[in-house]
Amino acid sequence: MHGEIEQYIEQMIPKRTELFQQMEKLALQQQVPIMEPTGIEALLQILRIQKPASILEVGAAIGYSALRMADALPNATIVTIERDEERYSQAESFFEQAGKQDQIYLIKGDALEVEAEVKRFAPFDAIFIDAAKGQYRRFFEMYSSYLSKDGIMITDNVLFKGLVCDPHIENRRIRSLVRKIHEFNEWLMGHSQYDTVIIPVGDGVAISKKR
Repeated sequence: MHGEIEQYIEQMIPKRTELFQQMEKLALQQQVPIMEPTGIEALLQILRIQKPASILEVGAAIGYSALRMADALPNATIVTIERDEERYSQAESFFEQAGKQDQIYLIKGDALEVEAEVKRFAPFDAIFIDAAKGQYRRFFEMYSSYLSKDGIMITDNVLFKGLVCDPHIENRRIRSLVRKIHEFNEWLMGHSQYDTVIIPVGDGVAISKKR
């Protein structure tokens, strides 16, 4: 039933612009992990309600979610990080095509190594984590210190295709990754400084608000 509901909601989502459709097609062809349709729509609605002036994204990929955020929040400044050379170049190109290169600051490098550069743009009203899933806790601990007083942390893929509740995963690498995500979820839900809810849309989105 859950899959049918997800499909129904996806069909109700308004058609994206030609550029966004082009990016979605490229992501599909090159197997680039971008946010699932219902997940990105939920993210954008949360941000529209919050109205952040500054957003940090950990994990740009080809720049899809950064551009969607920039489109939904034209007055927000977005800082996004990407370590992969090819995806960095693709994101840069798409930002230029959209005319958003003055609104989005793209930082090249590993998110665990570019803290000093990111710090120049702090504080952030919203921080979106969507990079290496095995490093979620490190990303959260490193960058949450740059969150504004009323800021929110948003983490994607916390349900990881539903595998977080599957006790019979044969693939050793996937099993290890799922364990790390589950441990992150437990840590996050029990965090003394944040109230967190996991929303079962897309691939699972965690919303954490400072207490």
